[in-house]
Amino acid sequence: MIKLNDLNTRLQTIKYITWDALSALLAWALFFLFRKLSIDQGNYNDVCLVFKDANFWWGIGLLPIAWCCLYALQGTYKNVLRKARLEELQMTFWASVIGVIIIFFALLLDDNIQTYRNYYVSFFVLFLLQFGLTYVGRLCITSRTAHLIHTRRIGYPTLLVGSGAKAYKTYQELDNQAVYSGNIFVGFIKVNGSIDEHLQSLMPNLGGPSDINALIEKYNVEEVIIAIDDCDYAKINNIIRLLDRRDDVIIKITPDLRDIVYGSVKINSIFHSPLITINPRPMEEWQYSVKRLSDILLSVFALILLSPLFLITAFIVKITSPGPVFYAQERIGYRGKPFKMHKFRSMYIDAESNGPALSSDDDPRITPFGRVMRKYRLDEIPQFYNVLKGTMSLVGPRPERQYFIDQIVERAPEYLLLQKVKPGITSWGQVKYGYAENVDEMVERLRYDLLYLENMSLTTDVKILLYTVLIIIQGRGK
Repeated sequence: MIKLNDLNTRLQTIKYITWDALSALLAWALFFLFRKLSIDQGNYNDVCLVFKDANFWWGIGLLPIAWCCLYALQGTYKNVLRKARLEELQMTFWASVIGVIIIFFALLLDDNIQTYRNYYVSFFVLFLLQFGLTYVGRLCITSRTAHLIHTRRIGYPTLLVGSGAKAYKTYQELDNQAVYSGNIFVGFIKVNGSIDEHLQSLMPNLGGPSDINALIEKYNVEEVIIAIDDCDYAKINNIIRLLDRRDDVIIKITPDLRDIVYGSVKINSIFHSPLITINPRPMEEWQYSVKRLSDILLSVFALILLSPLFLITAFIVKITSPGPVFYAQERIGYRGKPFKMHKFRSMYIDAESNGPALSSDDDPRITPFGRVMRKYRLDEIPQFYNVLKGTMSLVGPRPERQYFIDQIVERAPEYLLLQKVKPGITSWGQVKYGYAENVDEMVERLRYDLLYLENMSLTTDVKILLYTVLIIIQGRGK
């Protein structure tokens, strides 16, 4: 049996991109022929004249690329081996609506027409061609993949967390489904004291909960299914906490009657076993794409707009205190990976010769101009470079050093949840609470960053950015 990880995911993505480009090309060609020969037949009474029109070839060359970029922003090419056909229908429909509206206003609105009815006819013909051709091809590709999963020819490497009767029952339910869901169990993790003998005869015991992240890496696990006897919620929470920083693994939990009554169980298929699915990504893929695009555009704009201030600040830093203009410090970012965060130097050199220490309002290590920079957050201008590199975002929890993270996690393990997203130049915690001077204040600020994680959206980002600008203008930074 071939695992999905062993398949060439890029090849599957190429299939979707190739078909999307071809369908966009064909839709435009058919639409252009229809429009010129049907609506503008007075000027285009010969097919050869249509092919001599420069707009026809501009559309052939550029529109397939533009459509594929729109689909990429929407998240169409993410998780290409896990697509659902009804979800694909919805995504294709809305992308077609948005794309055709853009084409209509960009290319067709200034055309000479006899009646406004021709506008409506043109819009619906282009929409039906674009949507119909695109979805038919996608449906074939998605259906082929679904067939391979349902016939057990491919599947998702899955780790079963649990070792008792409930774990065995969960395995049996998943394995005996009318429509196979694709879970290939690499083994189970022992949680309680006993191990079901039937389960042990079916798959290996791979260790305990502390081994879970290492096992995920070793076996390229895509799904973790938690099936613990007696619904021990404390143990379930501990296991979920071990997976907090991962957004590449789907976590599912076997429900009890209370979960079903309270509406925690959502199903995507009539034939599949009911499981509680924990969404590893706080936002939808298209919002991540827009967020990243906004990060890039706004950072470029900020660096250009602030370039005079950038140069003046760098000059003043250089002449007011000895040492380098910039300061790079290791911080912990997305998925717990370290990166170098850049700032204008606001402290004297060797400020941490006695070890890591947080700054305070009356910190003698801060230079006189450093206090001015911190008040208006000028020292953070170089972090736009981090945003362009992709190690940071404009909005996200502020990154900390591992030295302080270790202290925070001892008191608030949920801090690791923040590593599911990129750190930011500004954050909800930064706006509501400001800079922290000690670990106690870091823990206090944490609740605002957790609220951001639960309410993460493009709208929330805009609000945080607007409040940050207001704080900077008022000089209420530290």
